[in-house]
Amino acid sequence: METKWLEDFVSLAETRSFSRSAQLRHVTQPAFSRRIQALEAWAGTDLVDRSSYPTRLTPAGETLYSQSLEMLQGLQSTRAMLRGHTSAGQDVIEFAVPHTLAFTFFPAWVSSLREKFGPIKSRLIALNVHDAVLRLVEGSCDLLIAYHHDSQPFQLDPDRYEMVTLGQEVLSPYVKPDAEGQPMFRLPGRAGQPLPYLGYAPGAYLGRVVDLILKQSGTAIHLDRVYETDMAEGLKAMALEGHGVAFLPSSAVKKELRARKLVSAGDKLEMTMDIRVYRERPVANASAKGHAQALWIFLQAQAGAKAVPQGGRSSAK
Repeated sequence: METKWLEDFVSLAETRSFSRSAQLRHVTQPAFSRRIQALEAWAGTDLVDRSSYPTRLTPAGETLYSQSLEMLQGLQSTRAMLRGHTSAGQDVIEFAVPHTLAFTFFPAWVSSLREKFGPIKSRLIALNVHDAVLRLVEGSCDLLIAYHHDSQPFQLDPDRYEMVTLGQEVLSPYVKPDAEGQPMFRLPGRAGQPLPYLGYAPGAYLGRVVDLILKQSGTAIHLDRVYETDMAEGLKAMALEGHGVAFLPSSAVKKELRARKLVSAGDKLEMTMDIRVYRERPVANASAKGHAQALWIFLQAQAGAKAVPQGGRSSAK
């Protein structure tokens, strides 16, 4: 039996919805259902009454629910105590960061931190967005840094996790320029001659944001997908070789734009996203890593200062 099965079961007991719990647990609904079935196989009895809607627990399920809460709370407290006993590595802050931000935003951000906050020891864990969020949910990192757009929010419980906005990023289309410095391919393209399109792999977070950009465009966009990957750096490399149009974060193309190795492929086809940092709220009677806690307080103060216009006062209480 895996502890994540218990976490899934607790979520289902509280939401009374397989689909909602699957969203909150960052898995597909079929995968979530299989994990509940695996837990029932381990228990040797039905835990969910599938004849009712909303979902209801069986008497055995009610018993396991109350026991699960105690077990998970005990495990969390034990983990916190064990971390408190660990002296080695206490000054290293572990960041889970999606690949694109790991290549583009993170290095410059750490340089800025060292100037304003002071020396920092960090461990970067570069993952896809889904796995980076899971790192935070499973308690396997101190901080998660990720993009955010209101159309694609993370289903993180605000009672358990807190967030600070670090800045903003603009996602726009870019192409290689021709010999005269003009775009090799210019959006929106034509129905009979679609432009070669370098897209994100299905399910990629930035790909979903690009889909929204194209959907909200007031003009029909004619594209022919000729290549895909889940990494912005991979798309940029293909765009630099002139293979097509790629939607890329502004921080990923700063040097290429200055050197005129890439140019805009079209105006008004862009989306602004937040860059946010998340952490799990410290539990009672357990302290966060000293350095991670100090950094969080610093980031909160910075975000608060940015939110207050010079000479003005904050409305936050």
